[in-house]
Amino acid sequence: MIIKNAEVYTEEGIFKDTDVYIKDGIFVESAEEASGDGQIIDGTRCYLIPGLTDIHFHGCVGRDFCDGTGEAISAIAEYEASQGVTTIVPATMTFSEEKLIQIAKAAKAHKNEKGAILCGINMEGPFIAMKKKGAQNGKYIHKPDIEMFDRIQKTSGGLFKLVDLAPEEEGAMEFIKAKKDEVVLSIAHTTTDYETAKAAIDAGVHHMTHLYNAMNPINHREPGPIIAASDNETCEAELICDGVHIHPAIVRNTLKMFGPDRIIFISDTMMAAGLEDGNYELGGQPVIVKGNRATLEDGTLAGSNTNLMNCMRVAVRKMQVPLETAVRCAAVNPAKSVGIYEQYGSITPGKVANAVLLKKETLETVQVILKGRQI
Repeated sequence: MIIKNAEVYTEEGIFKDTDVYIKDGIFVESAEEASGDGQIIDGTRCYLIPGLTDIHFHGCVGRDFCDGTGEAISAIAEYEASQGVTTIVPATMTFSEEKLIQIAKAAKAHKNEKGAILCGINMEGPFIAMKKKGAQNGKYIHKPDIEMFDRIQKTSGGLFKLVDLAPEEEGAMEFIKAKKDEVVLSIAHTTTDYETAKAAIDAGVHHMTHLYNAMNPINHREPGPIIAASDNETCEAELICDGVHIHPAIVRNTLKMFGPDRIIFISDTMMAAGLEDGNYELGGQPVIVKGNRATLEDGTLAGSNTNLMNCMRVAVRKMQVPLETAVRCAAVNPAKSVGIYEQYGSITPGKVANAVLLKKETLETVQVILKGRQI
């Protein structure tokens, strides 16, 4: 396959007029390598960007990753790929160990035959704080437990790439020190103050889950975990740019505070994505969906109702984030965060050929290319 006449997003973070060559599902250097009976795609008046990576979402099209079935994972993977999200790290919710084991088994058994490529699992619960549980089920909240995690991780075949925790909870610091070299550790659903968050980051945490949500806000006398994260150049942060969770001015100023290399766009979407408004579930709890807003019955935000490509569009169209920055935050940074950037996340010879053609005027998806094939 050869893609001609598009403006291509490069590893330098800029758009460049160049042709892109694909052979056997891999980006290659030259037309000679891609020669044969392959097709030519005309990218005139289009941008070509890497396929996106969502490292934090829960489901779509009526399926939840926590259903713990192969059918659910396959349906989720196909929908995400159709939207230009070509690599995924779906998130669990706060459940019992038995339920998490079931989810781990289903993920390990998934063959990646169709749809977005399952590259790992994000363990959002149960090691969180009750007071900031948000839409998580408080019945199953558990103090950070190394042996419990090891059992679940072994069942998954090592698929867990991120583990969320509240650093103020009993056992959290011990967990951080034990697991900092095995998984990405993230501060989440927490009441932590600046000092405790700083200690956790110094000990090995390098990630913040859906920044601003389910944590103490910035205060000029009590700066809290957000400032602790921004202070440390090794710490990255997730942002939900759905137009509901965070005000556009906060998104823009967070990019200034952290810099574009440390921000990761996520969707945090749930099973209603791709479907009509109505009543759904998240983590076994009833959720009411109206537009992009998904809430529990008491009004608590319960994830989102969108997808990562739409979040990227919202960031550009409604939040005045430059497209080059938005692509970095939705494709490059998340792939780097979970350690898959050698294979995915940029249009580079030798990497898996995942890419998306977008109309310049609207950023509407024209074509998704997954493993070198049009879908």
